[in-house]
Amino acid sequence: MLIGLSIAAPVGPIGLLTIQRTLDRGMAMGLATGLGAAVADACYGAVGAFGVHWLIGTLQTLRLPLALGGGALLLWLAWRTWRAPLARSAAQAGATDLAGAFAGTVLLTLANPATILSFVAVFGALSGGLAVSVSPLTLIAGVLAGSALWWLLLSAGVAASRQRFTDAWRRRINQVSPLVLAGFAVWQGVLALRG
Repeated sequence: MLIGLSIAAPVGPIGLLTIQRTLDRGMAMGLATGLGAAVADACYGAVGAFGVHWLIGTLQTLRLPLALGGGALLLWLAWRTWRAPLARSAAQAGATDLAGAFAGTVLLTLANPATILSFVAVFGALSGGLAVSVSPLTLIAGVLAGSALWWLLLSAGVAASRQRFTDAWRRRINQVSPLVLAGFAVWQGVLALRG
């Protein structure tokens, strides 16, 4: 559970997206976004827990296309966020919107080289002498639970404070968020091209 929590908690593009969507569309949308990341974390947890070294090697080999694809997705999200009007009501997210937010975040997190490298480092340390004596399924469930817990706490905390933000503040957040997302996309692309 601590592995999932520690990989999910640092604020990056997914955290920013969760915060922005929670402020704009409510807790359900923020939680759907975060749970998409939790499922992707569990997928990488499964790769590490089952010791699929060939897949880890393949993912490292595919770092550049994954980074560029993830960066393109971040730029698209930044553009959509920049153009979106300020939502007046948090109760606008329907089931299709929630499913889209969830699926998009799964893909974005799976394409994030930082997530891949985090899991490679954690599971590399576990297999290098710090091995745990739990089954792979328990380990995967723990990663999923820890990551999901973080996204639940983040979206609930932001939703609880949503009313404290005036429309002017929310408009500023909606203007800064796409710039930060675009910055993450460019940074991710530069790192991928360098390495």
